[in-house]
Amino acid sequence: MVTQLVLSALGADPGINPNNSGLPGLSVLKQIVGALLTWGLVACVAALVVSVIIWAIGHHGGNYSQTTSGKTGVLVASGGALLIGGANAIVAFFSGLGAGIH
Repeated sequence: MVTQLVLSALGADPGINPNNSGLPGLSVLKQIVGALLTWGLVACVAALVVSVIIWAIGHHGGNYSQTTSGKTGVLVASGGALLIGGANAIVAFFSGLGAGIH
């Protein structure tokens, strides 16, 4: 009896869906997040430039530690740009996966 009640409660659809008019200030929040995306991409470009310079100086000077740090910086900056640029698509993908769970 209890397990049937729990199973029926878990299987019930609460009927809640995302909407664009639920909270005031949502358009301002979207603008803020968009600005943060822009700042993040600018920071990734700056980090990439600095990392490439460190890589080149380290390679030219024979400093393998500095060269490795520059390469790591290039990979981190590139990965950050990839994740920031794809943030909308990543969230939309996982939101769609979550919506498909029954």
